[in-house]
Amino acid sequence: MNEPKKHKKILFLYFELAGYVKACLDTLARLYPVEIHLVRYPVVQEAPFKFSFGSSLTLYERETFDDQQLIDLVRKINPDFLFVSGWADKGYLKVACHLRKRVPVVLSLDNPWRGTLKQHIASLIGPFFLPQIFTHCWVPGEPNAKYARRLGFQSERLLTGMYSADTVLFNGYADSIQHRKTEAFPHRFLYLGRYVEAKGIRELWAAFQSLREEERKDWELWCIGSGQLLDEFPRHPSIRDIGFIQPEELRPYLEQCGVFILPAHYEHWGVVVHEMAAAGFPLLCTETVSAASAFLEDGKNGFTIASVSVSSIRDTLIKTIALRDEDLCKMGRHSRTLASSITPETWAAQIWHLSNSE
Repeated sequence: MNEPKKHKKILFLYFELAGYVKACLDTLARLYPVEIHLVRYPVVQEAPFKFSFGSSLTLYERETFDDQQLIDLVRKINPDFLFVSGWADKGYLKVACHLRKRVPVVLSLDNPWRGTLKQHIASLIGPFFLPQIFTHCWVPGEPNAKYARRLGFQSERLLTGMYSADTVLFNGYADSIQHRKTEAFPHRFLYLGRYVEAKGIRELWAAFQSLREEERKDWELWCIGSGQLLDEFPRHPSIRDIGFIQPEELRPYLEQCGVFILPAHYEHWGVVVHEMAAAGFPLLCTETVSAASAFLEDGKNGFTIASVSVSSIRDTLIKTIALRDEDLCKMGRHSRTLASSITPETWAAQIWHLSNSE
């Protein structure tokens, strides 16, 4: 008879939660005998996700603990595994130092290597203390792994696949709307994200408005989100502001849109790219969107936007509009194939594997 798997206490020290994180946590609790403890920061106003957690997770608000109280809490929990979201919180670092010699202590890092002055300084200092505090570094993909290596983490201590979309939810959307899109592909570009400068939404608005009627044809641009640039939202008959929508309520909008676009100045990763790939969308992303390295193959399931400029975005919009509907459907199917490489199940399996490592 096989021995039952040992019950594990898993502690997450997190910053801002999102729906895809909850999907991964729910999957971990469903598949493995774990007791999850989660410390988090408040939800940001620009992305007011709503969460409900089951009995397998205990939630703590970071703002209610000073550093010593946080360490006392960790002593009480006595976790078998620690996941730390970045190193910006000194209290989180103190907890990592406290547990380093006892359990696996994993640093999550989503910054890609950009060669900034701050990153060069960190790459000089980081190797002297980060590998001594953390047993592993977990990153979303290769653009982020480049930075992790410069911080001193060798290949055997470096893991990928740290972010996953809620692929069950978004694959379900694709299944439910694929037939309709095959019959009549919706000529609407979809932007899904915060209305902030770093996302390139100003350039997107300007590029779409610059299209002549014969170039635009019957295509529209729908935007789902909120943020500080809302007051600048253009008044244009073919550009629509939907507002912020919870992930579970996206279906009617995904059904009416055809191609996803994210022309960000830079994106540490961009789980929304994974979500839209799982939902069966062709993708248009700038090279500075790190998730495109995993989920966008130029010409096969979308196009890489050459730069964050009105002209580059405009050229990509025109190239996409010129495609046949059946080509766009084919691109969407390839997106789903690429999206299957990372799932909440692979994420949960990595946590379980690490929690059982010596």
